[in-house]
Amino acid sequence: MMDWTDRHCRVFHRVLSRRALLYTEMVTAPAVIHGDRARLLGHDESEHPVALQLGGSDPKELAEATRIAAGFGYDEINLNVGCPSDRVQSGCFGAVLMQRPELVADCAAAMISESPVEVTVKCRIGVDDQIPEEVLPDFLEKVSAAGVRRFTIHARKAWLQGLSPKENRDIPPLDYPLVVRMKREFPQLDLSINGGITSLDQVQGFQAQGLDGVMLGRAAYHDPGGVLIEADRRIWGDDRRISRHDAVEAMRPYIVRHLQAGGRLHQITRHMLGLFHGQPGARGWRRVLSERAHAPDAGLDVLDAALAQVGGQAAA
Repeated sequence: MMDWTDRHCRVFHRVLSRRALLYTEMVTAPAVIHGDRARLLGHDESEHPVALQLGGSDPKELAEATRIAAGFGYDEINLNVGCPSDRVQSGCFGAVLMQRPELVADCAAAMISESPVEVTVKCRIGVDDQIPEEVLPDFLEKVSAAGVRRFTIHARKAWLQGLSPKENRDIPPLDYPLVVRMKREFPQLDLSINGGITSLDQVQGFQAQGLDGVMLGRAAYHDPGGVLIEADRRIWGDDRRISRHDAVEAMRPYIVRHLQAGGRLHQITRHMLGLFHGQPGARGWRRVLSERAHAPDAGLDVLDAALAQVGGQAAA
């Protein structure tokens, strides 16, 4: 999610779940080719497994960006064909590419030719006045013919005009049954579902219907303690379960390194605001971090003060 799942967010989420596949923010192919690669592609070793999400519509550019990204050791390269923002559309990539499955296939094939790891696609069920029951199977057939075997499908249309990106996440109706049906029609493909999913109960329900995976965005971000902490046990059957307080302690060394390198506390703690969602003291935790972490000299003392709001002890 753009402006959300940066490297600090991913490090924090990895503390909570060892098994979940984490995704970067979408990065455009031209930015990778011409921009600050260390800033755009750099990540902490603790993040693995982690996927890089690319945006673009030029096969040559995407191939070059994939070749460059391969040197950074990502576990997967994902082509975004789902983002509906005006800025993305003007570059002719994101959800607008649902109208051009042949071009998406060409892009995917070019990326595969340069990638040592799996290339995947994230898409919508259609855009604007397209009929999803017709468009989606055609899209899957054409793009999978290029070598893509794994798709994450946001179970909503995207409206390219008239709705903001935020509205496109909420207003178009969800069609979960269509995505489930695609798994029956394309059993050879690995299909994950995305869109409006708020609980691990729903995740397990989709697994029971035969889907291979579930992508969570806002639910995992806003309530990481209720979603990611429980995911390894409930979805993968692992015994390990970290407490919210232990998760804060596990973040301390990373925070110290970030501060010593000249970073600011709020760059990390903004992703931790929802950790105690629904727990006693959660409001105080959020208040202390929101009010004090932006200060230029904010350090671990602010984290300790926030932790005290939820009954935590300062580290010795």
